[in-house]
Amino acid sequence: MHLHILGICGTFMGSLALLARELGHTVSGSDAGVYPPMSTQLEEAGIALCEGYSPTNLEPRPDLVVIGNALSRGNPEVEAVLDAGLPYVSGPQWLAEHVLPGRRVIAVAGTHGKTTTASLVAWLLESAGVAPGFLIGGVPRNFGVSARLGAADAPFVVEADEYDTAFFDKRSKFVHYRPEIAVMGNLEFDHADIFDDLAAIERQFHHLVRTVPGRGRLLVADGEPALDRVLAMGAWTPVVRFGEAAESPWRFELERDDASRFRVIHQDGEANEDAVVDWPLTGTYNARNALAALAAAHACGVDSARGAAALARFESPRRRQELRGEVANIQVIDDFAHHPTAIAATLQGLRAATARGRLLAVVEPRSNTMRLGTLRDRLAESVAAADVAFWYRPEGLDWPLEPIIAASPVPAHLEQDLNALVAALVAEARPYDRIVVMSNGGFGGIHEKLLAALEVAHG
Repeated sequence: MHLHILGICGTFMGSLALLARELGHTVSGSDAGVYPPMSTQLEEAGIALCEGYSPTNLEPRPDLVVIGNALSRGNPEVEAVLDAGLPYVSGPQWLAEHVLPGRRVIAVAGTHGKTTTASLVAWLLESAGVAPGFLIGGVPRNFGVSARLGAADAPFVVEADEYDTAFFDKRSKFVHYRPEIAVMGNLEFDHADIFDDLAAIERQFHHLVRTVPGRGRLLVADGEPALDRVLAMGAWTPVVRFGEAAESPWRFELERDDASRFRVIHQDGEANEDAVVDWPLTGTYNARNALAALAAAHACGVDSARGAAALARFESPRRRQELRGEVANIQVIDDFAHHPTAIAATLQGLRAATARGRLLAVVEPRSNTMRLGTLRDRLAESVAAADVAFWYRPEGLDWPLEPIIAASPVPAHLEQDLNALVAALVAEARPYDRIVVMSNGGFGGIHEKLLAALEVAHG
């Protein structure tokens, strides 16, 4: 079968393309503004990409068109699909119908940390010899790909996004997955372009809860009032809590302040077991992600000690505190953070792990929520853990960043030209500094430009 995927370079749709190719389908796709790592993955898999959207991309006529949620009416290729009467489906529905049947599905949901936690679950299962399938909204470096089918009888790990499914299906993606194990790590307001308020997102999370069978398991973070409200709407599946609360069956205690070493305590009925995690990641939020993953893997038969040992070999996904390069002892780190909570958590984690040098934060507020300005009152404080902050005004941002600069708790600079931003960073940076670039987009290839400029100035 020939599948043509609209929006193929999105993290979800690109992963879907890899699964379809692995199933033996002919796969093509189109997108606009493609950038690595997804474009690289697809090219390496031999999947044909069309730059931009056009009716001519539908020639030869595909058997089925899979339409990503970034596409809407008015898009020329969408209109051509409808006018030609081509069969079409959403990505989540295709996954649910062609990959997930017969699999034990582990869905990882939450406002933050989904990609890292899903990667952790997949790695723990892989380390235990289970060979899981997975679809993750990033590239786990332990695997080198964002999706694979895995063994037919193994669990399938899916990053469960609350964003809507398609222009013709406004339900959250995760309602399609029917998981046996659902991880809910946190919940706060985001996606202001499709949700009016936090209560609207909570209702979608409850739709997810409703799909988990009674024989399954809900792994829910403690200390999350929004998740408590979700469960208060009704739960028909055993709920297992994880976090730092003394009464939670899964909890952790830090043995290093930067969370690179912590003790896992698991209370299972009368039995009590613990294990020590000593790993390359930092930040309390990553310890919580690891705890959730250990609980999910344990539900699939992986004991805590074995899981903790495997975490020492875990590599964070691409674009999650990823070291992109180092010049003259100046590190350039790439991170996907784009929500104030995620920005603050990323910087706090790196701050705790930075013994020498300064932390220079570079932020591009380009997500749909940021463009609407919904959370802008929290942006200034989000960089408090940095020594210096550099804000970049992306094209299409129609509210002023100057008040963010004025309210900043640390020295802050505003740039709207990429070359000027790179020049300012090179002028500011000195040996042992860490430059943390945070954006949910390609950011104009800033990492490569910055490393090249640092090489000229300091190499």
